Amino acid sequence: MTESVTIDYQRVLEEIALEVTPSFGKGKVADYIPALAEVCAESFGMAVRTVTGEEFSIGMSDEPFSIQSISKVFTLMLALARTGDEVWARVGREPSGNRFNSLVQLEHEKGVPRNPFINAGALAVLDLLMANTRVPGEVILNYARFLSGNPGITFDPVVAASEIEHADINRALAYFMRGHGIITGDVPALLEVYCRQCALSMTCRDLVRAFMPLAQGGYSDLAGESILTEGQAKRINALMLTCGHYDGSGEFAYRVGLPGKSGVGGGIMAIAPGKASIAVWSPGLDASGNSQLGQTALERLSKRMEWSIFGA
Repeated sequence: MTESVTIDYQRVLEEIALEVTPSFGKGKVADYIPALAEVCAESFGMAVRTVTGEEFSIGMSDEPFSIQSISKVFTLMLALARTGDEVWARVGREPSGNRFNSLVQLEHEKGVPRNPFINAGALAVLDLLMANTRVPGEVILNYARFLSGNPGITFDPVVAASEIEHADINRALAYFMRGHGIITGDVPALLEVYCRQCALSMTCRDLVRAFMPLAQGGYSDLAGESILTEGQAKRINALMLTCGHYDGSGEFAYRVGLPGKSGVGGGIMAIAPGKASIAVWSPGLDASGNSQLGQTALERLSKRMEWSIFGA
C-alpha cells in the first residue's frame, strides 16, 4: 500500500472487528495466575498509532488490562539504555522453542537463558537493571508512564499478589541462574519487582503510544526525544520477531509478519517499522499462551495494510 493513498484506518479496524466476531470468546483465559482467570474471555480492544501521530481504535481499547510479558520489552529497553551490550553477557538472542518457563532448557544450557523474553531471560535482564538502578520498580513504572504519556498507569496490586503467591517456577528459575552466576542479586527482591512489573495495568491506547520508539527508529514523538539508538530499536524488533511469542513465535511471524510481544493477560503489541504501533487485547489464549483472537486480528490488519516486513 503506497504512502500516497489516503487510508481510512478507522474503517479498516471496524471491518476487522466484524470479521473476527465469530472468534470472540475462543481460547482459554490464563488460570495459573488466579487473578487473571476472572477476566471476561470475550473482551476485545485494538488500537493503532501511526508515525504521523494519528490514533485509531475499536472495542475496549481504553480498558486497562494486565500486560504481563509485554512488560519485558520495557525492562529490555531500560537495560540496553543503561548498560548497553552488557545485557548479552547474561542472556542469549535465540528462539527458545520451549515453554516460556522451561526449567529443562535452562538446565541444558547451564543457566544461560535463550532470550530476554522467556521468563528466565526476563529475570536475568531485570537483575542486571536492578544492579544499576535505585528503586527499580518505580523506574519501570515511571518509564511506562513517560513513554505512554499517561501518569495514571499503575501496578494492579491484586494481580501482583496473585503472581507472587504462585511464583514457584520463576523462583526455581531464578535460584538456578543464581547458582550459575547469571543472577547476582537477592532472589526474593528480584521476584517481587518482577511480579509487580508483570502486573502493570495498561490500555491498548497506552501501549501504542509507549512503543512508538520501536516504530520510529528509537525516537518518541510523544517525548520529543530519542529513547533508544536506531541500532537498539532495530535489534529489539528483531528479537520480538523471532522470540516475542514463546514457542509460537514462528507461527506469529508466518501469519502476521511483524515484530511483536505477547502477554498471558491477552495483550499483543506489534510494530510496523516506519509505519505504526499496534496493540490488541483479547484474553482467550492458544496453547502457546498467545491471544488467539488477537493474532487473527493482527494477521488481517497486516495483510490489509501490506505491513508484513516480508512483503505483500
